[in-house]
Order: sequence, then structure tokens, then C-alpha cells
Amino acid sequence: MKPYVFITRKLPDELVKPLMDVAEVEMWNKEEEPVPAQLLREKANRATALLTMLSDTIDESLLDASPHLKVIANLAVGFDNIDVPVATKRNIVICNTPDVLSDTTADLTFGLLMATARRLIESANYVKEGKWQGWSPYLLAGHDIHHKTIGIVGMGKIGQALAKRATGFEMEILYHNRSRNEVAEQQLNATYCSFDDLLTKSDYVVCLTPLTNETKHLFNKQAFQKMKSSAIFVNASRGAVVDEEALVEALQTGDIAAAGLDVFTKEPIDVDHPLLSLSNVVALPHIGSASIETRTVMMKLCVENIIRLLQNQDPKTIVNKELLSQNC
Repeated sequence: MKPYVFITRKLPDELVKPLMDVAEVEMWNKEEEPVPAQLLREKANRATALLTMLSDTIDESLLDASPHLKVIANLAVGFDNIDVPVATKRNIVICNTPDVLSDTTADLTFGLLMATARRLIESANYVKEGKWQGWSPYLLAGHDIHHKTIGIVGMGKIGQALAKRATGFEMEILYHNRSRNEVAEQQLNATYCSFDDLLTKSDYVVCLTPLTNETKHLFNKQAFQKMKSSAIFVNASRGAVVDEEALVEALQTGDIAAAGLDVFTKEPIDVDHPLLSLSNVVALPHIGSASIETRTVMMKLCVENIIRLLQNQDPKTIVNKELLSQNC
């Protein structure tokens, strides 16, 4: 009897076909709408493997109700949607998709920085809405990017890729991380500093840190007040790293100049959320890694990881590496 695999979004059949050759595969039939929690629980109850999205909550209660589960392949670098400690106790391998999306996400993050700094979305809408009636020296004037200071919070693979792009604009690069990144310092001339120093010195503060208990609401009222009033904040990591009420206040009172956001505490963000009413906010629908090429590679990696686990081989990428010797 073939193992049963449930996929929580509709993926292209041609990418899933290799998995169909070794398992019984069922997919949720919606591309954007998340699978209902109760249905996911029912499918997980008989599943050997799950291919999940970052919007799927895989908590202790679901894992308790999944007696046959061996592997969860998460279509993301982050895995804060999964209770990894509980999964590890239950001998369930957690796989993610690191590295393959670093450049794509860095492209988007720097593009979001540029769009926010130079008011590109606001300017494009200005033209489309018929508001452009003439030229003036400060019409929709934004902020320079070249020769400014960028502070990167979270100097992992994506942070390094972003820093590399910043060198093309001859920016001074500061970073804060749990540990020093000597590669970034040597190859990109990045300077390690404390979180507070980064906030006070940076013209652009970019959040790329993963969401953990320690980083939740790292960017709070006190953090925004330490930033320059001309500073621009960019978040391309996870929404909950930011206290959104504090961010709204900072933008309204002028503690900071603007914000570019690809992630939010609640996704999709409510259309009446105060952040969306502010002209100095550029908001995107969590598309950091959303290029056709990269998302295709991510899907293939998830499929391959599941196949390898089902065939008692090492997965290509694994979060809870301590299970390798037990499972493979």
C-alpha cells in the first residue's frame, strides 16, 4: 500500500508527478485560499507526509492527531508555522527550502526599499489617477539610496545577498545578527554593531530576521523612536517581528519617514488596517520569493525531500537535523 501525501495548495501536476509515482497524492484544490483547519486535520490523520505552506498552522494538537506522519515539507525558508520541538519528539522530519530563494528574496527586498524611498507606487498611481497636471521641483520627491547607510537585521543568506546589492549603490552596510558573519564583513565590508547602534545610525533599516520568541515585536515603539526621523523601515521577514500598532504610530507622528512591508502579523492583511491608509507605506502581499523560477525550484525541492524520506534516504534540506540518524 502506497503512503499517503497531502498537499495544502494546488501545485502544477507536472511538478507533483514524481511524488505520484511513489505515493498516493491528494491536493487541496485552491491556489490562494488556505485549506480549512478541520480538513487539514482530517487529511493529516492518515498522512505519511504533508507538503505545507507557511500559512498552514501545524501545532501540537494537529501533530497529536497525525499518528502516521513522517515528514512535513514546508514551502518556505521559515518554519515558525510548525511546532518543531513537538514534531521532533514525535520523530517527524521537518524540511524547508533554504538557499534556493535567497537571491530572489533579496531582489524583492531591495526593490521594495527603492519603491518606498523613491515613492514609486505613489507616483505611478498619481499618473494613472490623472493628478499629474504639471512639474514642480519637489513633486513626489523621495530619498536618495546611493551613499546612504543600510542596517540589516538578520545577516543570513538573504541578508548577505541584500548587502551585495547594496554595494552597487555604494551604501555603508551595518548589520546585527545573533553571531558575527565574517564572510559578510570580509567580502562585503559589512560592519557588525549592536541593535541600538544600527537603529540610530541607519538611513534604511531592513528586517530579515526569523521569527522566534526572542524576535517577536523586536521592532516596537522604543525601536522606532531610536531611528532617524528620515529613516525608512523595510520588513521582508515575518510580520510578527513588528509591533504594528507602534509602526502605525511612528509613521503618523514622524518618528520615521516611511515603511515598505512585504509581511504582516495577519495575512492577508485586512483592507481597513491603519497601515494601508498611510501614503508613506508600500504594502506587498508576501511575495518575497515569488518569481516563477524560484517558486518552481522550491516546489521541486519539497517534492524531492518527501520522496527521499519515503525511500529512507537523507532529505536535501532538514530543520531538525538530530533526526537524520534515526530516520535515514
